[in-house]
Amino acid sequence: MSSAAEGATAGFLVWRLSMKWRVAVDRAVAPLGLTHAQYVVLASLYGMARSGLRPSQRRLADHTGLEALYISKLARALEAGGLVARTRDPDDPRAMQLSLTEEGREVTRRAITVVQGLLDRLLEPLGGQDSPRARQFTSELAALLDAPLDPPTENDENDEHDKEQP
Repeated sequence: MSSAAEGATAGFLVWRLSMKWRVAVDRAVAPLGLTHAQYVVLASLYGMARSGLRPSQRRLADHTGLEALYISKLARALEAGGLVARTRDPDDPRAMQLSLTEEGREVTRRAITVVQGLLDRLLEPLGGQDSPRARQFTSELAALLDAPLDPPTENDENDEHDKEQP
């Protein structure tokens, strides 16, 4: 265990790991002209397209956990770079659908290969990506992502108070 991890809280370790990952991905995809956030958009679009989806900016924001306004800004930059196409949603003229261009698919495939190599290195101490420990770690991360973090509302507090009453 590193000296930074000794006695650290889970929250601190999650933050440190997320920062370590973001910086590593930023450095790894920079030669492709991408940032970590742009990679997230492209890789998400790539995966969604393989599932037959052409998501709106809102749906992509929900999928990635990024703010819709940030997705819009990233999509515009990626469109200007010839990697993403933005078109009006025929079912909702206010919404923009996103898709990868041919160049976007090629850059994304290369970026995914680079990031998969990083993931191999990250998960090596757990036995590699396909190890039982890595699969368990992935499952635990997914459980943490599903945990609600919104602050309790006044109604939630009243419900708790009511439960305490005989």
